[in-house]
Amino acid sequence: MSYETICFDCDSTLSRVEGIDELARRSGRFEQVAQLTNAAMNGELALEEVYENRLSLIKPDKAAIDWLAQLYIDEVVAGARETIVQLQQQHKQVHIISGGLRQAILPLAEFLGVPPQQVHAVDIEFSEQGEYRGFDKTSPLAYSGGKAEICRRIIAGNGSVAMVGDGKTDLEAKQAGATVIGFGGIVAREAVREQADYFVVEPNLSALLSYLT
Repeated sequence: MSYETICFDCDSTLSRVEGIDELARRSGRFEQVAQLTNAAMNGELALEEVYENRLSLIKPDKAAIDWLAQLYIDEVVAGARETIVQLQQQHKQVHIISGGLRQAILPLAEFLGVPPQQVHAVDIEFSEQGEYRGFDKTSPLAYSGGKAEICRRIIAGNGSVAMVGDGKTDLEAKQAGATVIGFGGIVAREAVREQADYFVVEPNLSALLSYLT
C-alpha cells in the first residue's frame, strides 16, 4: 500500500539512541531513568506516569540539550537520510512524531531534511541562564494517546498515513487509522512485533521502503 504521509518516531528509529536515557547517563541518573523509559516503551506504565518524573530527575539544561542534539545526528540510523529523501522525491510528506524534546530533535530533522513545522515533539523550557524550568505540559505527546492525537490531525488533511517506530506509544497511531510499521532494527520490542501491522528487523531504514512506496 502507498501512503501520502509517513511519520517517524525519533529515538531508536531515526537515531540509535534513546535521548532521555542519554541525558540521564550524562547526569548520573541512568539506571533510574532507563527503568522508567523501558516500562513506558513496553507498555507497563502509562507515559504520563514517567514523563515528568524522568525530567525532574535529570533537569536538562540548554547545554545538555545541545549536546543531545549533536548525539542524535552522530548516531543517525543507517539509511535514514536516504529513505526520507526517496520518500520526499515521491511527493510524500514526512513527519517526525516523538515524545522526545523538540529542541534536541530539530537539528536532526534539519539534517534529515524534515521541515520544522513537520516535527511534533515536546518543548522544553529554560531560564534566561539556560537552566531547566520545565516542559510544555499541554503537549499531547507527554501523555498516553498523544501520537494518536497527532496522527488524527495529520490524517484530517493528508489521507493515508503510516507510522514507523519501535515503541508501544507508536502503536497508538492505529487508533487514528494509521498503519503502524514496527522498526526493530535498533530495539526489537515483543509487544510491537506482535501488534504492529508490519515489523522490520533490518538495522537499515531503507528496508521500510517496500512497505511505504
